[in-house]
Amino acid sequence: MPLGFTLAALDLVFPAFCSICEGTLGAGRRDPLCGRCWGAITRLGPPGCYACGLSSPTRAPFDRSPAAKHRWVGAVGPSEVGLCGACTVDRPAYDYARSAAVYEGALREALHAFKFSGKRALARPLGDLALEQCGASLLEGIEAVIAVPLARERERERGFNQAALLAQRIAKRLGVPTRPRWLARVRATRPQSDLPAAERRVNVRGAFRASRAVAGRHVLVVDDVLTTGATLGECARALRDGGARCVGVLTVARVLHAAV
Repeated sequence: MPLGFTLAALDLVFPAFCSICEGTLGAGRRDPLCGRCWGAITRLGPPGCYACGLSSPTRAPFDRSPAAKHRWVGAVGPSEVGLCGACTVDRPAYDYARSAAVYEGALREALHAFKFSGKRALARPLGDLALEQCGASLLEGIEAVIAVPLARERERERGFNQAALLAQRIAKRLGVPTRPRWLARVRATRPQSDLPAAERRVNVRGAFRASRAVAGRHVLVVDDVLTTGATLGECARALRDGGARCVGVLTVARVLHAAV
């Protein structure tokens, strides 16, 4: 029986409702998000900076043509070509960062429902969003996907690590493994959301340690939101200390007004 027919039949008996607006899913649905909420997400365009991935809001997907992909995919090196002014002066610890959409409105609500209301099924559409928007500009040769580790106490309270669920979805679609043991949080930190930007780097300094298994590898670090880049930068430093050859970052959302 075709999947579309099956979903329609099930919806007649057990109406499906959106995890954000609680309306029926309907046309354009990306379960468990309805088509209206999915369409309301403000996507980000192709990265304007090779390193931090700074982008402009857009409703259009990335240009997936070979010519467009060639601009970003290639050998990883210290070239300054394609860097924004900030990254030219102070380059991030990671080689490249990419984010799918702006942290606002429907996406912000979806991420809050995912993290704080236990709606784990949102990992599927949110992980897909990250790859649909950013897949064209990820560097080739990714060997493993690594989630940003959550503090043990926080993971016990929440019941899961949202970054790990996203990483599993993204890794499956990329056809590479997740490696949860390759990066560990070695000390507890205050929630970054409680701190001003100036204190975030200090808060996470030395909070992560990488396994030597990362030596010589190209790894992709996954998290839900990139705000200042402090946590992801510290993860990248730990992976570099472990010998990683290339460290990429992929997040579902990005806070545009924050400095990376």
